[in-house]
Amino acid sequence: MGHEVKRGAGYTLLELVLVLAVLAVASLVTAPAVGRAVDGIRVRTEVAGVASLLRWAREEAVTRGQAREVTLDADGRALLVRRPDGGTMASVEKRRALSSLVQVIPMPGPVQPPITFTPRGRSSGGTVRLETAGPRVYVVTVDALTGRVTTRRVDS
Repeated sequence: MGHEVKRGAGYTLLELVLVLAVLAVASLVTAPAVGRAVDGIRVRTEVAGVASLLRWAREEAVTRGQAREVTLDADGRALLVRRPDGGTMASVEKRRALSSLVQVIPMPGPVQPPITFTPRGRSSGGTVRLETAGPRVYVVTVDALTGRVTTRRVDS
């Protein structure tokens, strides 16, 4: 009885190269879709952050018994929360910088009106429109009577 050598237990170099080529093509096809999905998640997180800031301003007004005002800073890259101090506005209490993925679309008129929350939970009402690449537009609305903050996507 002689010793026999078994063949076929491994893969050839050609088979390995073909598998790697198929994986490379598959990754090239799916990479852009994954990138767009990640950007979409970041944008929705940014919109939720704006809504969260507005809800926080309302909560502070109710909890502290003092009005809070939310304004857009001069360059439009951040939202600012301030509390009234007599006839003037006190220093910024909270600042929410906006990422480069979104841009605030100004409301018609020379100045973006502030959104004011009262100690009773009401507000002056208002809308913050955020535009993203695509273009996708999200609207964050503050109800004047209840101070409720809602968000929605609008097709542009």
